Amino acid sequence: MRSVLFAGVSVFLLAVPAIAQKEPVTGVISSQITAFLNDDFNAAFAHASPAIRRIFGTPERFGEMVRQGYPMVWRPADVRYLQLREMAGSLWQRVMITDTKGRVHLLDYQMVKPGSEWKINAVQLLNGQAEGA
Repeated sequence: MRSVLFAGVSVFLLAVPAIAQKEPVTGVISSQITAFLNDDFNAAFAHASPAIRRIFGTPERFGEMVRQGYPMVWRPADVRYLQLREMAGSLWQRVMITDTKGRVHLLDYQMVKPGSEWKINAVQLLNGQAEGA
């Protein structure tokens, strides 16, 4: 009985760091999506990591890339946050987005913390659509 309790507590303690980080991480993603909905590319660009900001250079170029490459992020109908996990030293937030045509998309957001705030370092569109997620 004691070993089962210890195993349960150990699993919980391993999950605590991810649980504690989920709210700030999802808050950054939500803020960026809200900025896109308002066509506020300056605010959306502010949530990008320094590496992403260097790649695109300006909020306008960044916004154009999102409009063309990630239309479901630019104009989502519904956003749901799924699991937050650590993989190979990186923090990844899985997000399920339903677009305006009712199609469901799964995306992984790579999050980094270059200073005191979380930033979005990459967004990976996963193959296929979510089924009944």
